[in-house]
Amino acid sequence: MTDDELQAKGRDLRQEMFNLRIQQQSGQIEKPSRIRQLRRDVARVETILNQRRNAKPQGGAPSP
Repeated sequence: MTDDELQAKGRDLRQEMFNLRIQQQSGQIEKPSRIRQLRRDVARVETILNQRRNAKPQGGAPSP
């Protein structure tokens, strides 16, 4: 997946998590474990994006 696709997936997962939290507050949630799963999926996406950002060469002066 490209960075853009991962960012879009992260947004979708966060939106779904938000909707499930609202359902949880109103007592209508069917699978409470889904919130935990989504939280972990968001963390996975963020980890991959951060690893890619850190792996890219950064411009600037070299360290002494």
